[in-house]
Amino acid sequence: MPKFIIEGGRPLTGEIEPVGNKNAVLKMIAATLLTSEPVTLTNVPAISDVRVMLRILEQMGTEVQYEQRGQTVTLTTKTLKTTVVPYEDAKKLRASNVLLGPILARAGKVTGVIPGGDKIGPREMNAHFDGLTQLGAVLGQTHGDVFTLKGTLRGATVFLYEPSVTATENVIMAAVLAKGKTTIENAASEPHVQELCRMLVSMGASIDGIGTNRLLITGVIKLHGTTHRVPPDFIYIGTMIVLTAITKGELLIKNVVHEDLRTILYFFSKLGVVTKKQGKHILVPKKQTLSMSDQVWGRIKGIYSQPWPCFPTDMMSLAIVLATQVKGSTLFFEKMYSGRMFFADYLNGMGAHITVADPYRVIVNGKTVLKGRTLQSPDLRAGMAYVAAGLCAKGITVVEGIEHIDRGYPNIEEVLRSLGAKIERAE
Repeated sequence: MPKFIIEGGRPLTGEIEPVGNKNAVLKMIAATLLTSEPVTLTNVPAISDVRVMLRILEQMGTEVQYEQRGQTVTLTTKTLKTTVVPYEDAKKLRASNVLLGPILARAGKVTGVIPGGDKIGPREMNAHFDGLTQLGAVLGQTHGDVFTLKGTLRGATVFLYEPSVTATENVIMAAVLAKGKTTIENAASEPHVQELCRMLVSMGASIDGIGTNRLLITGVIKLHGTTHRVPPDFIYIGTMIVLTAITKGELLIKNVVHEDLRTILYFFSKLGVVTKKQGKHILVPKKQTLSMSDQVWGRIKGIYSQPWPCFPTDMMSLAIVLATQVKGSTLFFEKMYSGRMFFADYLNGMGAHITVADPYRVIVNGKTVLKGRTLQSPDLRAGMAYVAAGLCAKGITVVEGIEHIDRGYPNIEEVLRSLGAKIERAE
């Protein structure tokens, strides 16, 4: 299996363009099943999750024209060959669960599977089932982790007991073709949910309340094709800010959406990270003084993940590595995934001073000098956090299991080398 070999202590310097949003593009690919006309997506990130999702659609009857170098994919699903989501590929991809809404809306039935993906907590599907059954679908269990949904969908008031991103997206995609009006209460409002809505509107859907927790959808008879650009990935941008700050470098990140970064930068500023807006770009300047600005706040309140517009769970692992290089103590409270924080204990083997209080909370005491060691990636975000630790550590760090990292950070070793890092991919 491939691994990264990293020699730490080199500042990252230069400029980059962020990749397209991973959490947006996978749902946008799924949404193309709602029309028989061609849909073209641009700024598509060359990540392994995209390849898996495209393979799933091909097996279901979609004509796929993918230009990886041009970051463009055109998808045409004139007819669905099957309403059964391919088992093996669906188990590899957490986002395969967002195929339920569009297939159900188009064909009136779907056979799905509890998805796989990162091992950060249970793959709970109740919010999906609850939302879709409120639109009229009937849930049937076949065997094991395989299930069916079928029925004629009609507009309704749908209450989501939690603002799940993928459950919200499933209900949105089911509702745009359902007869009548749908109101989604307690909807997720993350930037990728907003972008999916904008894409659907460009296909002819009627959606009001985009960016809020209450969406109003009027079903239409059919959707048409469109061309839509995948927005920049704010988690990727946040990652590069962390890597630059902890390696004492200077980085210009071009063409960002500043509004998407507001929450991340607020919490980073508490840790002493300074950034500067430069038009459409953002600069991470040299000579960062990384120090907790309010020690009482850092110990008592700290950084905690919550649904948008609060701190995103996908930034938690990188923020913990950042805190190892910050003077002071910081409490981190992961409120969404019970398995996300276990990676932090292995940072102690590098010299970090982290107390794992329980599956949801850790306390990071900084600043500490990290030393290289061999680490195994348990999931996408923790794997990238280990790369971050290796970049600021003394000596050699080996990060194994990097197939997880490839799911969200395309050719990351090439990007980092272009900025001055010493990192190699090896078998």
